[in-house]
Amino acid sequence: MFEKGYVDENYIRVPKDRLFSFIVRVLTKLGVPEEDAKIVADNLVMADLRGVESHGVQRLKRYVDGIISGGVNLHPKIRVIREGPSYALIDGDEGLGQVVGYRSMKLAIKKAKDTGIGIVIARNSNHYGIAGYYALMAAEEGMIGISMTNSRPLVAPTGGIERILGTNPIALAAPTKDKPFLLDMATSVVPIGKLEVYRRKGKDIPEGWAINREGNITTKVEEVFNGGALLPLGGFGELLGGHKGYGLSLMVDILSGILSGGTWSKYVKNTSEKGSNVCHFFMVIDIEHFIPLEEFKEKISQMIEEIKSSRKHPEFERIWIHGEKGFLTMETRLKLGIPIYRKVLEELNEIAKRVGVEGL
Repeated sequence: MFEKGYVDENYIRVPKDRLFSFIVRVLTKLGVPEEDAKIVADNLVMADLRGVESHGVQRLKRYVDGIISGGVNLHPKIRVIREGPSYALIDGDEGLGQVVGYRSMKLAIKKAKDTGIGIVIARNSNHYGIAGYYALMAAEEGMIGISMTNSRPLVAPTGGIERILGTNPIALAAPTKDKPFLLDMATSVVPIGKLEVYRRKGKDIPEGWAINREGNITTKVEEVFNGGALLPLGGFGELLGGHKGYGLSLMVDILSGILSGGTWSKYVKNTSEKGSNVCHFFMVIDIEHFIPLEEFKEKISQMIEEIKSSRKHPEFERIWIHGEKGFLTMETRLKLGIPIYRKVLEELNEIAKRVGVEGL
């Protein structure tokens, strides 16, 4: 459920602007140009505002470790390798994934305005944070945005027990008469960041999320990190994950990794390693090239209202539309502050001490 205001004593609320400034201070202290640091901070804060704790500020340590170890290029020469009126291929030069992703989506938006469709694929990048961030960039311009990325191997294919696929998320955003429609999903049952949240809290994970090294379903989070694997997104009752999530994961690798001339999940490395070679795919559709924008908004809003007002199961209070809970959570957190888990807050203050900036 979306957040209505209450959080337990294990969380401390931090104002959005304070959290944003903290991330920028840490990254600029490490040598990241200020404008690039602001892009990363905006991405992480948006995740936390929307209640996606797995991709919020708890990820900062991953980027700090990558910078300190030399796995991230702080001053990348992000360049267009080849392009046409409606497409481009980008080399990210091992830069921060959020920076590569932001510039790539900006270019895709520009091309869509010119030609109706803009497709930009990027290779040689790093973890780019929450996929919906980039899709929403297009929706805010009155366009449809699609964003996807491959990632390091964390997921077993249906019927397998070896980590060979990435969590490979997909996001699609579209403008409506109200808040944008936003589908943002991993192709695994859950992203690895969700397990990291459970690990910090010392909690067992729900059954059906992952397997241990022997291939047995496990609820013990340490068994997953110790040679186990996440499962692909599946349908009810499917053994060891679903073929649908498995297929979608391969689709992401084909469009982002192989088509870009980069690599696919098995060969993608962690942020702290040189040459992680994460690859992204961005597509923007300018609605006005097809039908008037207001007509599109009217029709999609009508569709959403019809779905939400359809007959509900007795155990459900309402029918939700993708992205709706996130926007409601954002409204609450902008007023009350972003809840940060105490252990994450301690980690952030350790990072501050490590790099020599004021903590939270």
